[in-house]
Amino acid sequence: MKFLMIIVDESKKEELEVLLNRVGVEGYTEIPRVVGVGTTGPRLGSRAFPKTSALIFTVLSESTLETLLSTLREFCRECGEKLKLVSWDVNEVKL
Repeated sequence: MKFLMIIVDESKKEELEVLLNRVGVEGYTEIPRVVGVGTTGPRLGSRAFPKTSALIFTVLSESTLETLLSTLREFCRECGEKLKLVSWDVNEVKL
């Protein structure tokens, strides 16, 4: 299993959610309106730097992750969005 974190421009969040559903991602957690500074510049939600990002977290099988990555590459080519993705190996803990 993989834990995936996606950082997306707040204005593209809904399009990303549609792609997650289309690929078969069963669930995710979203943190809207996050702020920070990175390679795309400041996203501080302020007058000077009004943009913000959103964080989306999900846990996927390796095969679903590969399908999602392929879909996201096409999404980025079409709209010019620069997503940031980070994944970790995870083990499910059963109680």
